[in-house]
Amino acid sequence: MNRFEYCQARLWESESFVAKDRNIKLYNGDEKTSYDDGELILTSHRLIWGRNGELARGGNALSLRLLHVTSLDQEEASSMLFGKKKRIILRLGEVSADKTPGPMDDSIAHFVKISGRNGVSQTFVESLKTTISARVWTVTTAGVSAADTATPTTTKTLRTGIGGIERGLAEKQKLTDQHISIAFQDLDKLMEMAKDMVAVTKVVSSKIRERHGEVSEDETVRFKSYLMSLGIDDPVTRDGTRSSSEYFMKLSQQLCEMLLDPITEAGGMMSLADVYCRMNRARGLELLSPEDVLNACKLLTGPITLRSFPSGAMVLQLETHDDVLVSQRTTELVKQYTSISTDELARCEAISFILAKERLLAAEAFGYICRDESIEGLRFFGNKFIQ
Repeated sequence: MNRFEYCQARLWESESFVAKDRNIKLYNGDEKTSYDDGELILTSHRLIWGRNGELARGGNALSLRLLHVTSLDQEEASSMLFGKKKRIILRLGEVSADKTPGPMDDSIAHFVKISGRNGVSQTFVESLKTTISARVWTVTTAGVSAADTATPTTTKTLRTGIGGIERGLAEKQKLTDQHISIAFQDLDKLMEMAKDMVAVTKVVSSKIRERHGEVSEDETVRFKSYLMSLGIDDPVTRDGTRSSSEYFMKLSQQLCEMLLDPITEAGGMMSLADVYCRMNRARGLELLSPEDVLNACKLLTGPITLRSFPSGAMVLQLETHDDVLVSQRTTELVKQYTSISTDELARCEAISFILAKERLLAAEAFGYICRDESIEGLRFFGNKFIQ
């Protein structure tokens, strides 16, 4: 009762590559065979074993159809060189008595073992279990005989490695293209709806400003708050201005109106990176470039101004901002914690790392604190030399 067959390393029309393992040997029951140190291919229909390099060239190989496998078990074997390793035990079903004997006569043993130099990889074992459970061969074209598998017109060469990877990549690329196409269709619809929404809000906000229509004071305040929370309050655009200078001037005015309260709440100073993020988040689809934000900030005259530190960091700060008062506040925190680092001050004051560092450097310049550099990093202490 032979189940193994001689074949060429070729895939059937309805067959697909699943997994591969190397340095594999075959056992006829518990008996060793001459089929050792080869490559083992798992397809949707068969297990194919061949010498190294033979499978890639489409050469001669051994084939075991998965329909003969009734169950799968594992056993642990000992090796003097590699320690414990696992083998696969494939229980095989009956075949017709008149079947031509194949390369391995397993008429006595109703199972075969698959082992390897380091055992069979767990990934291969899981793939084999899944493939046997799926039983793909029961839903594909029936009646494929051994002769059919050798017919070049109904088969394709098994290209393990590169061929399998290429097919997998092609399928993934096709699926990705479909997803991208669908996503851009949805994005186009979203853009159309967003433009309509912006147009409607502009009309409504214009009517509110002009006090047209029967709109109460409470409704006006409430609707304006809704618009501000959505970040759609007539953003300044290049198309709505006559020149670049007018665009940057209006943009700086809008920037001042939008960031006055957040900067005040942040302690009177905000990094330019935070300004950029807040502006674009509030503007929705009308995004600004970093250059536009910087040019608008340069035109600020009050109550917010642009400031550059010697380190190159740029921030927006209130005109009422006093470095001495901020440095004194920083010094109090240093004394409260005995010593403080830049990241600790940033967490304590809920400010960015850059602003925390500039505050510490400013307090150091006034002589309120002094630094200590060690292998643990940079820390600042109260200056006891200058009281």
